[in-house]
Amino acid sequence: MESLPTIRAAASEDLKVVTEINAHYVTKSVATFDETARTFDDWQRWLEELTERGLPFLVADLSGEVAGYAYAGPWRPKAAYRHTVEDTIYIAPGHLGRGLGKALLGTLLTESAKAGMRHMIAVIADTGDGASAALHRRFGFAEAGRLTGVGYKHDRWIDTLLMQRPLMG
Repeated sequence: MESLPTIRAAASEDLKVVTEINAHYVTKSVATFDETARTFDDWQRWLEELTERGLPFLVADLSGEVAGYAYAGPWRPKAAYRHTVEDTIYIAPGHLGRGLGKALLGTLLTESAKAGMRHMIAVIADTGDGASAALHRRFGFAEAGRLTGVGYKHDRWIDTLLMQRPLMG
């Protein structure tokens, strides 16, 4: 029987694997529009910034192995957006299809609401796969709009689907 993941706050010790997962998606997919993978030091600074802001940065831990990560980052830099966050969720390639995205997103929503956030935005690269949009719909996200052909990566133009969910009334 496969063990259930422990969803917990990310620690500096987890960032080596987070860096590897991120590098995979940057170089091999269009799920992220980043074209250069973040370094370990970049991730360390990001973890510190989110922690200072009181925002969640989580990992899915399977028997001591980091199998995915998620965080709620600021939606936009302008002060008026300070109560709105954007979610980011990535699962290690060898652990897809095991419910880790569901476990991470559920905890991310709870922790973001506890942090006083009012709305969560999902910006999803629309590659035709649909898995990310379906996951977000299961958690009550609604489509808020589409940006057509705004990303160019790996020799193709990609749309983004914007989804939104209230966190508190």
